[in-house]
Amino acid sequence: MKKRSATGVYLGRMIASVIRINLLIIAYIPSHIFRNFLYKNIFHMNIGKNVVIYYGAEIRAPWNIHIGEGTVIGDKAILDGRSGIKIGKNVNFSTGVWIWTNQHKVNDISFGIEGKPVIIEDRVWLSNRTIILPGVTVGEGAVVAAGAVVTKSVEPFVIAGGVPARKIGEREKQIGYLFHGSHLFFL
Repeated sequence: MKKRSATGVYLGRMIASVIRINLLIIAYIPSHIFRNFLYKNIFHMNIGKNVVIYYGAEIRAPWNIHIGEGTVIGDKAILDGRSGIKIGKNVNFSTGVWIWTNQHKVNDISFGIEGKPVIIEDRVWLSNRTIILPGVTVGEGAVVAAGAVVTKSVEPFVIAGGVPARKIGEREKQIGYLFHGSHLFFL
């Protein structure tokens, strides 16, 4: 493996810092329509129709994130797209949902990083302050209860909760809601 020069490492860190600062500024622009425009057209984030990304969401590597139509990303969410995130249609993220696709290797002597993509299927509801870890798939129509930490994939139409999250119930399979982008607040 070719080793990067100190100058190359420095320039890479500077570029990453500029990107991160710009993404943080975009997160606080008081219009979800304008935020989506910038995410799509500057950072090549794949965003479907009628998607709302609320004020203050932190987006990392947006070029690796796909969000299906009619999905709502709540305020103060963190979407770590470094290893890829695919979010289905008509998904609801409540306030403070964190999705992580990279983490440190616990037993690595150099504390290296490993990553796996996260998949959130259609009509999932991730409640307040839930955390989804790398490599997890949350199946269609599943609900993750407030404060849960999801370390393993969740089956479709399951209600999961706890730390670590486990099945605590089942959801009706006859769900058909669609989000059309209209709501009371525009932040």
